[in-house]
Amino acid sequence: MKSVRSTITLICITLSTLAFAQYTEVINSNRPGVSRSAFSVGTNVLQLEVGPYITNEERTPALRNKVSGFGVDFAVRYGLLWEELEINVEGTYQNDTKTYYSSVPFEEDRSNFKYVSVGAKYLVYDPYKNADNKPNLYSWKANHRFKWSSLIPAVSVYAGVNYDTENNPYTAADISGFSPKIMIATQNNFAGGWVFVMNLIKDRIGTDQSDFQYILTLTHSFNPQWVIFGETQGIKSDFYADNLFRFGGAYLWNQNFQLDTALTFNTKDTPAVFGVNFGASYRFDFHKDKETDIDNGGSAKEEGKRQARRNKTKGSSSKTRKQKRNMIDFD
Repeated sequence: MKSVRSTITLICITLSTLAFAQYTEVINSNRPGVSRSAFSVGTNVLQLEVGPYITNEERTPALRNKVSGFGVDFAVRYGLLWEELEINVEGTYQNDTKTYYSSVPFEEDRSNFKYVSVGAKYLVYDPYKNADNKPNLYSWKANHRFKWSSLIPAVSVYAGVNYDTENNPYTAADISGFSPKIMIATQNNFAGGWVFVMNLIKDRIGTDQSDFQYILTLTHSFNPQWVIFGETQGIKSDFYADNLFRFGGAYLWNQNFQLDTALTFNTKDTPAVFGVNFGASYRFDFHKDKETDIDNGGSAKEEGKRQARRNKTKGSSSKTRKQKRNMIDFD
């Protein structure tokens, strides 16, 4: 019973840390899925997220063609100046073969960036900042009951620019150069390890491929290491429209390294989409606690090392004093 209680306590503390802070003791990745969290990675944290994938698209019955290939999603995130601010570079590169089924079938080899964007995200509202989120160490029910306050989401805003090259097979014919991109991201952290993220995106503003996207992601963590998710993504523009669905999970290897996998598909045939991806996220943690910096001249981790050295020195001094007392001849 003691081990079960200890496990529950560990889970509660970990989930509380994940849900209610900008900087967390474990990696805060946007993966699995493609939605963006409302929270940043934390100041002086550099994070890399990458996801190789294979894709298959088939368009029927008119304009019959098939696309098969592979690609990679990537993101570089960095927490700058304030806990609420994050700058990032994101993109997707794909290499595939498009086969046209006509009277004379032929193939076209294609490769390019489907998109590359540079931007900044800022947390404008955090309902958890001043809330009392300490877990109840004696009641599993208290930690998992529904709280009405959890319906109020954290909200962040994003602004950035896309860059598209000329003659890109994955964009409209006359798209090239820079175009603006904006987003609103919300996040609700519910009891029991449930998290709901919503993104509203306006992309390539002012171009012939100006699209609107929404992404809804629901994740559930069984324990501090395993999480599953379901996601829906809607895309609407004159160039392309679709409704995509994703399901998958992630595994926390250690506090700075996460692995994930997911399936992507849709329900139409113009084109029918199926994809499989495997991803990883890794962070370089240079974060320093501001209060610790002021008071002790270093990070929380460094302070822990100093405390261990002090304890060791104290123990050695105590032992030395005891030895000296034993050497005194009271006769």
